[in-house]
Amino acid sequence: MSDMEKDTATRLASQLMASRQTVLPKRLVAPGPTAAELAQLFEAAAAAPDHDLINPWRFLIIPAHKRVDLGELFAQALTERDPSASQDELAQARDKALRAPLLMLLIVDEAKGDAEIDMHERVLSAGCAVQNIMLLANAMGYGSGLTSGKALKAASFRSGLGLQPHEQALCFLSVGTVSARKPFKPRPGVDKFTHIWGD
Repeated sequence: MSDMEKDTATRLASQLMASRQTVLPKRLVAPGPTAAELAQLFEAAAAAPDHDLINPWRFLIIPAHKRVDLGELFAQALTERDPSASQDELAQARDKALRAPLLMLLIVDEAKGDAEIDMHERVLSAGCAVQNIMLLANAMGYGSGLTSGKALKAASFRSGLGLQPHEQALCFLSVGTVSARKPFKPRPGVDKFTHIWGD
């Protein structure tokens, strides 16, 4: 690669990363990624660093015909935490499952592969996979966002999704066409997150 090609590639990559913005699921509408684009997104995820190639994470895709069922799991998890939850609150919980054309759950397996590979490394690998997806989705013209919440820890929620005791649900990843954007929040200055040892 020539110096000019390196400069061009560096500039494009920097612009792509700088332009990525978290978009809430309620602002992500159809159309979502096509089957071919989804395959590309998962190929990008597979490029994440993975100590000893154990592939400690996976994505559980929630198809359109299962969204109502997911909504019931959200409502059930809320009822477990708060038996006095109102019908409006339960409806809001169910609505979380109906947003964004592409919705998937990121799951990390504590037991897969060599037990010597720390859980932190597994989570870091999963985070890199997510970032790869979000950056490529941004390049494709889509928006994306991560959401979590107390429901992910609820026994009924975990059971309903078929999670094993050694699997941890980290967050949902939503992807779709952006209906509205908020102003960009300022990025932290480099001096806020770097320090030279000994200074």
